[in-house]
Amino acid sequence: MKRGLQIFLAIFSLAPLYFGVTGVFFGAAGHMPADAVTPDLDSQFRYLSGLYIGFTALIWWFIPNIDRHVWLFRLLTLAIFLGGLARLFSYLTVGAPAPQLVAGIGIEIALPLIIIWQTAVARKAQLENG
Repeated sequence: MKRGLQIFLAIFSLAPLYFGVTGVFFGAAGHMPADAVTPDLDSQFRYLSGLYIGFTALIWWFIPNIDRHVWLFRLLTLAIFLGGLARLFSYLTVGAPAPQLVAGIGIEIALPLIIIWQTAVARKAQLENG
C-alpha cells in the first residue's frame, strides 16, 4: 500500500514539475499569443510556475516517509485543491481554458481523495511500529 502511494506520487509529481519548468522558461507566451502577454501577466505566470517546482520538491521530499508526513501532505493537498477551486471559478466566470488545463482542474479538485489512501498508509505504519 505504501509503495503504491509512493509510486503514484512520484508519477503525479511529474505534472507540476513539467508545467513549472516550462512556465519558468517560456512564460505566459507558451500558452497565448506573445503580443497579448503583458509584463505583469508574464511575471505572475513565471512566479506561479516556480511554486509548481517548489510543490514538486516538497512531494519528492516526503515520498520516502509518506507515512510520517501526514499534516504536510494534507496541507500541500489543500493548497493544490484550493488552486483547483480557483481554476474552476475562472472556468465558470471567464470561460473554458485549454483541454489539458480542464483536466488539471479535475485532478486538483479530486486530489483530496488521496488523503484517504495516505491516512491508511500512516495508520498501518503506526500499528506496525507500535
